Amino acid sequence: MEVAQPKDLKEDFVLAKRRHAELVRQKRIFNARNRIIGGDTAAWDAQVCDQNIKAATEKARDEAFAAEMRQNDKIACISENRERRDRKNLCKAINDFQQSFQRPETRREFDLSDPLALKKDRPARQSDYDARNTISGMQKFMGEDLNFHLRKKFQEEQNREWSLQQQKERMIGRENQKCAEDVYLKTRLQFDETAKHLQNLETATRKAVCATVKEFNKNQALESAEKKIQERKQEQEDNLAEISNMLRGDLLSENPQQAASSFGPHRVVPDRWKGMSQEQLEEIRLVQRQQVQEKLRLQEEERQRDMDWDRRRIQKARATLLFEQQQQRLQRGLRRALDCSNLSLAREQLLQKKHMKELCTNHATEDYFTQFNTGSR
Repeated sequence: MEVAQPKDLKEDFVLAKRRHAELVRQKRIFNARNRIIGGDTAAWDAQVCDQNIKAATEKARDEAFAAEMRQNDKIACISENRERRDRKNLCKAINDFQQSFQRPETRREFDLSDPLALKKDRPARQSDYDARNTISGMQKFMGEDLNFHLRKKFQEEQNREWSLQQQKERMIGRENQKCAEDVYLKTRLQFDETAKHLQNLETATRKAVCATVKEFNKNQALESAEKKIQERKQEQEDNLAEISNMLRGDLLSENPQQAASSFGPHRVVPDRWKGMSQEQLEEIRLVQRQQVQEKLRLQEEERQRDMDWDRRRIQKARATLLFEQQQQRLQRGLRRALDCSNLSLAREQLLQKKHMKELCTNHATEDYFTQFNTGSR
């Protein structure tokens, strides 16, 4: 069993830290949702800031509308409660007035619909002076009206009472109408004061909302600026950490061991291979130099072969040229001999022609003289 040394523990810790940093970097780079490399972060921040400002403005406006709606609902509830209370008070006043001054017993025709009329009814005629003895009752006939003056006086007194009662009712009605008008005027004035107070409250609420929105926007701007500073600082730290990890990692350090394949020493992992080592490069350069020397040797051999072929071709061309010159000389000698022979033959032929012509002339002359001589004879 091996004992872990502090150096081994430290190396294991460094390797674990590098692996963790590499995993974090891969998550940050290969995650399409959170990756910001190659994107316009300033435009994104501006869009996010605009959306936050728009959301805050809409929220403040919704809150203002909600406050205004609550205020309107409160005013409507107050108005409805007042109207219900006024209606209730009016109904109560009407009921009190009816109970006080318009009772069924005081009506003129109450005796026709009195439910206790039979209990209250008296006999048809108690005496001759009974006022209930009417013509239709067949209890009293013409000439039996003994209470005419009393009845007439009673009727006049009753008419006077009715007139006084009507005047009193008219006066009470006027007073009630005036009281109702005063109550209505006071209610209207109170409503106007309430509306003015609510309007002042609404104005104050709007001012408070505007101040709150302004303060909120100011706080949002400060928070946005602070957030941008923090994000820029965090981004710089992340960039420095990433640069440090990249510089210390196997990607930029080009560790050749990471490209070693498990299939053999002659195989490599393509996505991790960072190039060949100096020994391999030297070996390849040595092979390339050997190939260059071999190519130069082949080129030299080919050049010597071409020169040999050129020399042979030149020699052959020279021999051919000499042979052609010799042939031309021979042909010129033959042509000159032929010309001389032809010239001598032409001369001979000309001489023969001249000789033949002379002979012909001589024969012709001889024939002429012969004929002349013959003729003269």
